[in-house]
Amino acid sequence: MLGRCPICGSRMNVTRLHCDSCDSTLEGRFDTCRFCQLSQEQQVFVEVFLKGRGNIKEVERELGISYPTVRGRLDSILEALGYQSEMSAEDLSQHRNNVLEALDKGELTADEAAKLLKQL
Repeated sequence: MLGRCPICGSRMNVTRLHCDSCDSTLEGRFDTCRFCQLSQEQQVFVEVFLKGRGNIKEVERELGISYPTVRGRLDSILEALGYQSEMSAEDLSQHRNNVLEALDKGELTADEAAKLLKQL
């Protein structure tokens, strides 16, 4: 089921449900599942994350992205689902170090690194 409008990307609402078996129709305003609200890219990420049982290294390998990118995508998905991503001081420090390390290795551009660091 579509959760986002394919034209403008806004959240879509279900207003009609139909049963093929008895031909009943219900009209109203129905909520879609929370995961339906995620973009296609976010849904693919969640699938890879779950398939890898939450192993970030596995996600990095399968999607060909760096640790900071994995963390950034995970944070954006949490926010899209209505959760605030809170990091401990230790996680925050580790995240900064990983962003700077990825920048040093050329895995991120300076703009990408700056964007990730501003999100903290």
